[in-house]
Amino acid sequence: MVCLRRLALTAVLSLPTTNALATATSGLSGLADRLFNGQGSAFEFVLTAHYDNWSRWNPPVNDNYTVSSAHGKIRVEGTTLNALARGLRHYANEVLQIDEFWFVETYKTVPERLPAPKQPLTGASVVPWRYNLNTVTFSYSFAWYQWKDWEKFIDWAALRGINLQLAWVGYEKIFLDSFKELGLSNEDILPFFSGPAFQSWNRFGNIQRSWGGKGDLPLEFIEQQFDLQKKIVARMVELGITPVLPAFPGFVPDSIKKVRPNAKLTVSPNWFYPAPDKYTRDLFLDPLDKTYSELQKLFISKQIDAFGNVTNIYTLDQFNELSPASGETNYLSGISKNTYAGLTAANPAAVWLLQGWLFFSSRSFWTQPRIDAYLGGVTDNQGMLILDLYSEMNPQWQRTNSYSGKRWIWCQLHDFGGNMALEGRVQTLTSAPIDALAQSKSLVGFGLTPEGYEGNEIVYDILLDQAWAAKPLDTKAYFESWTTKRYAGVSKIPSELYQAWETLRTNVYSNTRTDIPQVAVATYQLRPALSGIVNRTGHFPHPTAVHYDPAVLKDVWKLMLESVLRQGSLWKVPAFQLDFIDVSRQMLSNQFDFLYVDLINAYKCSIATGSNELRSNTPNCNVESAGNKLLGLLSTLDLTLLTNRHFTLQNWIDAASSWGKATGNEDLFTFNARSQVTVWQVDATNLNDYAAKAWGGLVGPYYKGRWSIFVDALVAASKSGNLDQNALTQKLKAFEAKWQAGGSAVAQANVQDFSVVMQSLQKSWPDLFPTK
Repeated sequence: MVCLRRLALTAVLSLPTTNALATATSGLSGLADRLFNGQGSAFEFVLTAHYDNWSRWNPPVNDNYTVSSAHGKIRVEGTTLNALARGLRHYANEVLQIDEFWFVETYKTVPERLPAPKQPLTGASVVPWRYNLNTVTFSYSFAWYQWKDWEKFIDWAALRGINLQLAWVGYEKIFLDSFKELGLSNEDILPFFSGPAFQSWNRFGNIQRSWGGKGDLPLEFIEQQFDLQKKIVARMVELGITPVLPAFPGFVPDSIKKVRPNAKLTVSPNWFYPAPDKYTRDLFLDPLDKTYSELQKLFISKQIDAFGNVTNIYTLDQFNELSPASGETNYLSGISKNTYAGLTAANPAAVWLLQGWLFFSSRSFWTQPRIDAYLGGVTDNQGMLILDLYSEMNPQWQRTNSYSGKRWIWCQLHDFGGNMALEGRVQTLTSAPIDALAQSKSLVGFGLTPEGYEGNEIVYDILLDQAWAAKPLDTKAYFESWTTKRYAGVSKIPSELYQAWETLRTNVYSNTRTDIPQVAVATYQLRPALSGIVNRTGHFPHPTAVHYDPAVLKDVWKLMLESVLRQGSLWKVPAFQLDFIDVSRQMLSNQFDFLYVDLINAYKCSIATGSNELRSNTPNCNVESAGNKLLGLLSTLDLTLLTNRHFTLQNWIDAASSWGKATGNEDLFTFNARSQVTVWQVDATNLNDYAAKAWGGLVGPYYKGRWSIFVDALVAASKSGNLDQNALTQKLKAFEAKWQAGGSAVAQANVQDFSVVMQSLQKSWPDLFPTK
């Protein structure tokens, strides 16, 4: 067994020395400093079990911790570093009634001298693994993250008890250096890489090259990302989070033929037809080929050299939305057997982590015999760890016989593309994983796997907290407690605010509809059309229907408004500002659907009526009036979002621009940033608006721009009696391409303008506002 440095839990063999413990727990003191305004010295951290690295020979067991008072210190004892971090959060929640949130700065009051808990605080996990991240999160959410962003995020994860997390940043450096050892040059390899906002799919083997004519991925960016990865991995390790590092998945540039002319290569299918083949159809190197094991050893050894021996767990996905070249069971078992042989040749203790998405997305291909063959190629059941990626809605563990006996993790996917609608299934998140734990002997963890993190923070918190509770959490009590900590720092939180979150719990966050399986996109975010976009259900394309009565959001908004009118200091709490804008955004988004239906009905009425005179005398046939109301709402929504930088396109573009300036190709970075949240890619349409965002500066210039073209076309058609659909489509495509290329300035956030928003809302909907 490879002896690795990563701190983790095994059976108690021998206790570390005092000096070793002090070194081991120094990262926890830093975490406490950041959480409690420099008072990390108030805590004494004690590891209660021997630590070593998790591996297939050394599987983890459940964690526990105790927080108590001892010798003038707040003593935090736990079985692992991660258990200590979780205990630190328990103390903050229970004793100080505060928490650390992700998307906003915490508005909290920390006493000058931290009080000891009156009674010992204890916690025990019900699963060994608490997992985090989807491969594509690194593009949808983290594409432009700097160290300050990662530092906050890793603290958030550690405090919530996450102890297993993907670490993909800087992968291109490992790829580049490994292929250069085969004899290729930078010029041979760099054109294979995708742009900075699309790296996840290049890593999956779905796409290749950087489209848009903006140049290759800069070498400077690759180097800077790798330096960032070193910081990320080191911080994860010191807070007890095992990094899941990338293995070599098998996808190679065409230039490999220069140095390995006889390599056994298979051309992958076109991933997003009808895109040109040059942007997809990656080459897959057969794991039976000797070059495969050579590259696998290079990938693993170079990461050990760079980061230290910090993990035995490696992520490796070969068939993400791509079918294998053959469905023969011998072929499938041979692929996985040789893949794992290459992995263990590089690290004998290796565990292969696999996203189980392929068994859902290609379920017609993946029959049970094929699943058994592919997973069975790894004969050691401890040698694989499967993420049941979409457990809350489309679990695959039942139909796969608990992944043929391999260890697996129950995951919440929830959000596709980083869409921003309010949605959740808290009743599922608190019951289904506990039920699965009782039914499947190979279930070893709960986890989060959203494609993008863009709000709805409470649904992620509740699953992570369920990992530390043997029975389903009481969601009513949970929401009340979460609200208290969310708005900590206010002397008294108004009852209306608790009522608002209770209404959200029982409606917005209690989705039970199977035909609305995820966070929706808004109708206004789709390319305008006469039909097929409003009240849409299903998984792909994204749904636009909401699963609750839209009037509920107006009630929630009123309660939040009454709260801040009653307790003015609420507006100083960043979390309240964010949540109020978020609810306002969703309320306006829901209202758009009604205005859209009015517009379409007005157009149909105008066509049916026929004469101009009759149309002018029939209010419901006035297309121009209906269109102006719809466009006016988008203007109000844009202005609302611009009052908070979190909800602005500027935030996204500025972050991309910063990396671009630092690496010498700002045009590539800003082009990628604009592309991802709109058309997604070049010369294909099936992912248009897939990663749509409700951001100020995007809603007005882009979405309203498209709808203005549509409204103008309907107004003209209502007079002529003829809508040229082809001409309209071409005009919309031309508008999208121009915006993608940078033909619009980015609107600036302005918090001071919120009074203007309130006036606009009051003018549009006077019934929303209190009469007194």
